[in-house]
Amino acid sequence: MNDALVNHRKSSVALLSVVSNSVLVGLKLVVGTLTGSVSIISEAIHSGVDLLASVIAFMSVRTSGRPADDEHPFGHGKFENLSGAAEAILIFVAAAWIVSEAIHKLANPQPLELLGWGVLIMLISSVANAVVSSRLMKVGRETDSIALRADAWHLRTDVYTSAGVMVGLAVIWVCGRVFPNANLAWVDPVAAMLVAILIVKAAWDLTMESIRDLLDVRLAREEEAWIQDCVLGRRPVVIGMHGLRTRKAGSSHFIEFHMILDKSMTVAEAHCISEDLEAAISEHFAGSDVVIHVEPCDGSCKPRCVKGCLLSDQERKKLQDSPRHGQPA
Repeated sequence: MNDALVNHRKSSVALLSVVSNSVLVGLKLVVGTLTGSVSIISEAIHSGVDLLASVIAFMSVRTSGRPADDEHPFGHGKFENLSGAAEAILIFVAAAWIVSEAIHKLANPQPLELLGWGVLIMLISSVANAVVSSRLMKVGRETDSIALRADAWHLRTDVYTSAGVMVGLAVIWVCGRVFPNANLAWVDPVAAMLVAILIVKAAWDLTMESIRDLLDVRLAREEEAWIQDCVLGRRPVVIGMHGLRTRKAGSSHFIEFHMILDKSMTVAEAHCISEDLEAAISEHFAGSDVVIHVEPCDGSCKPRCVKGCLLSDQERKKLQDSPRHGQPA
């Protein structure tokens, strides 16, 4: 899939999230105001944060899709990481507001009205967010977009929190009819606090994932193992490798390493092997930038080479006993 098509898919699904959240924020605010439910209002605030996060995600995927230029020679991928970090901060702020409002409601309980509408709007919210978050997560994983995955986690959390608020309102509604004198005013603010706890957990996870790439943390162990297997699988053409360094910016992977080849190999042959490896790695890690430094093996067996050496002891000794490269036999 070419870069233009990938960027179009990312932008389209990000825009879908913006539209969906805009509608849900309006509905929740109206119903929350009519019912007087702090948990519905908290959900409206949560969706408002999701809306802002969706707008940030939409802008970031459009920006990150731009090709490298003079000012950004390594591309614009980290705009997605900045987006994820910004979204996480917004969630922390929203959670603090929700807890504050819930505590106020516990101290000053008020009767709720039109609970049936509250239950209905929470059901609509759960279903809508489940559909949109699944789409965001699917495209986010296929395009390795942290901005889309962050937005998907926001909405997926909203699915659970909306369902929790819906259950809380349903309990008040049903129990209020069966036990009209029961004091159930505490259920609504407690449900709001549970919403806050859930979204704080999501915010923390998003913060950690976004910061990892901003700090140029290496790729996951299994991803680096795949790269090593890909290179060393070219045995006996490839004699060894060392100095593997990896990092990530948005959906872009940056990979570099030293590859050891036979000292008698021509420049053209070494170049073909390098190109073949770059193509294989780029196919596995879409949007990757691969730099391979070719080194000739002359049997000197420097400590950095031994760890990734594929030669047997006998082959290594034979090289060491042979005339050095550039010296007369």
